[in-house]
Amino acid sequence: MNKKILITGNLGYIGPVLTDYLHSQTDYDIYGYDIGWFQDCTITEINLEKKVHQTYKDIRHIEKNDLKDIDSVVHLCAVSNDPMGKEFEQATFEINIDASIALAKLCLSSGVKNLVFASSCSVYGAGGDKSKTENDSVDPLTAYAESKIAFEQALKDLNNENNMFITCLRFSTACGPSSRLRLDLVLNDFVASAIVNKRIDILSDGSPLRPLIDVEDMSRAIHWALIRQDKSIGEPTLTINIGRNDNNLTVLDMAKLVTESIPGTKLSVNENATADKRSYSVDFSLYKSLAGDFYPQFTIKDSINRLIDLMNSCPEKLVNFREGIYIRHNVLRNLKNQNSIDNLLNDNEHN
Repeated sequence: MNKKILITGNLGYIGPVLTDYLHSQTDYDIYGYDIGWFQDCTITEINLEKKVHQTYKDIRHIEKNDLKDIDSVVHLCAVSNDPMGKEFEQATFEINIDASIALAKLCLSSGVKNLVFASSCSVYGAGGDKSKTENDSVDPLTAYAESKIAFEQALKDLNNENNMFITCLRFSTACGPSSRLRLDLVLNDFVASAIVNKRIDILSDGSPLRPLIDVEDMSRAIHWALIRQDKSIGEPTLTINIGRNDNNLTVLDMAKLVTESIPGTKLSVNENATADKRSYSVDFSLYKSLAGDFYPQFTIKDSINRLIDLMNSCPEKLVNFREGIYIRHNVLRNLKNQNSIDNLLNDNEHN
């Protein structure tokens, strides 16, 4: 019998890349659970989901039957960035904390053996210049980051008897190509701006530090988390930074790498901007020591080139991209304006 893997939020940015990766590396039976808001935010055709047993449902309504015979759960589902978290703060806490805790409890009561949670290095907030390890203090500055650390803590409390293997993957900022591209991610935005507008305008002073990780390397880290139980790697409940040490860069240095890859791109920096407190460098030594061949393969330059290849294949889809479907906040606002969802992100059409 193949292992059955449930991926929540599988119809987003990471989902198609992860699905493709797992199908290429494993014989898992993959089940998807997603409300479908971003299903049509595609830049290239997706055929992979024919290989997924799909459920369309709000994570706040998940039931024990949804986890029947599931061996492992990958929890991607979330209100997924700071601007959305600010506008839809209550829904962010309902989905990212309350519904996630309900999911974890159902996993425990249903005999799920393995739970992989997509957390975020954004929990470090105003991190200073010293690279943060997993043992350093956190400083969440937004509703999104607060929700991530709150669920991490809840998982530790729930799994105090080590009945499941739980891996909290504190991911670097995502980047790289996907069939459901997001252009509300810093490096992806810079590449699109350079290709479409021949310029990059940095809204900050360019000094904030960020670690980056390619979405395919995120998929490889999730695969590592799914199999670490079989190889007795790490503690039953493990929180770990995911990225590579040489992918810590300032926002300005990221932009300069893009301009080097796309000649003729002009670069402007808002030197009068108020300092962005969200600045952190992260230490990935623990993951490097444990992950072996699963350690990230792609440098930032690699991800830039991969993004250029994708965007050059369909430039017509990038026109006026800041107003389009590749900005997730735009999609939610459009659904709200159409009265398809309300301020709490409840689905008015199906509830």
